[in-house]
Amino acid sequence: MADKLNVIWKEICSKVRAQVSADTFRRWFSSTKLIEADENNLTVFVPNHIYGLWIDSNYMAILNHAVTEVLGQPRKIQWEIGSGEVEAIHSEVVSDDNNSASEKQLKILPAARNQIRSRKKPVAINASDDQIEKLTRKIGLNRNHRFDTFVVGSNNEYACAAAHAVSKGNSEGYNPLFIWGGPGLGKTHLLHAIGYEHVKRNPKCKIVYMTCEQFTNEFIEAIQNNSLSKFRNRYRKAELLLVDDIHFLAGKEKSQEEFFHTFNMICDGRRHIVLTSDRPAAEISDLEERIVSRCEWGLTAGLELPDVETRLAILRKKMAMWQVSLEDRIVEFLADRIRKSVRRLEGAMMRLASYSSLSGKSLTDEVIEGLLKDILREEGRRRVTIPSIQKEVALHFDVRIADMTARGRRSDVAFARQVAMYLSRTMTDHSLVEIGRAFGRDHGTVIHAVKKVETRMEKSQDIRQKVSILGSRLSSV
Repeated sequence: MADKLNVIWKEICSKVRAQVSADTFRRWFSSTKLIEADENNLTVFVPNHIYGLWIDSNYMAILNHAVTEVLGQPRKIQWEIGSGEVEAIHSEVVSDDNNSASEKQLKILPAARNQIRSRKKPVAINASDDQIEKLTRKIGLNRNHRFDTFVVGSNNEYACAAAHAVSKGNSEGYNPLFIWGGPGLGKTHLLHAIGYEHVKRNPKCKIVYMTCEQFTNEFIEAIQNNSLSKFRNRYRKAELLLVDDIHFLAGKEKSQEEFFHTFNMICDGRRHIVLTSDRPAAEISDLEERIVSRCEWGLTAGLELPDVETRLAILRKKMAMWQVSLEDRIVEFLADRIRKSVRRLEGAMMRLASYSSLSGKSLTDEVIEGLLKDILREEGRRRVTIPSIQKEVALHFDVRIADMTARGRRSDVAFARQVAMYLSRTMTDHSLVEIGRAFGRDHGTVIHAVKKVETRMEKSQDIRQKVSILGSRLSSV
């Protein structure tokens, strides 16, 4: 029977594969399996709630059509939720390179799988528009940051799906949800979208949104005013705690202690936490190990840089929302040249649209280059690779490029290597693990190197100048 089910599902999946991109199929269908079938229903295994939710929302029409084509009549699809272990069943479509990209975006820790418990879902009580307006303002949410205004691409599919799952209450096993990514990639947008959806579905839910800077400032003020009890009640009684920029807690010992206990109180009460950061928790310097461990309890989802198709989609969606118009050649220029930040991309679009509207002048290539001079310079400055850094640093310190990855401990070579690691950390978007790998080291060595160079730069103007000169040279390459 199992063999027959596998044959049926393979045929269905081949139909689906013809209708979606290879990347989409690999991400959302390669870990599915038909485990039961009757005249009316198909029961399909998916690794976790997120897979079922995302396929329901985005690919169900394609899947239903494929089922009808193969079986001759429609069947109702039911999901059998797995333990969170993602295993490639359709292995022939999964490549090692693509796996690495997916693992970087989505990580489900064993602890999360062990936390899955059945719990009655809260009944949705849809809020009125007036309620939504008042509550979002009170909580501090940006109403423009909703799921329907978020442009989904291959760079953010997992994070968006995870955020959807949390917003719909399908996430008992993924607490907390930890979303990380560089500046301007949509972390805060997703955080606010989760809050907005909760307000919309259940206006009685006690939601608290905070930045970690706000948390730290309020904590200090509470100590000074002898009002810690009031401060703790505000955060620890939240049913949904939305925490922006957890990396801001780095090095703040007392604030970390307070946050640690807040975290425990909420999770022990089986309430939910969503966190954002500019990097994975394990890569945040001076963040206590116990907080790193808590951040990694649940689901970690990364936001990668958007590809050109996604950047084009973002621009077109924002133009429609903001009722602005730009020629196709200009939109394509922006999508091609501005790659590092969605926020920067949107800002450039508005700058050009505003100039055109207010001045009435045509947006020639020369005008565009002039108006976006600072943005384009910043985009160009950031296009630095680790090999180019290794080469430039080796040349500057008169050492061999091979010394960058060698095991030698000679002090001049070791310092040159540390400077190269520091520049790789500050001038590229690579993670600590990726930088370590490029130098034949682990991420801990990179953290040590960065701290070492920062310390020496603070103490020595000569070293500060050397690092600055290297940075300038690399930026102009």
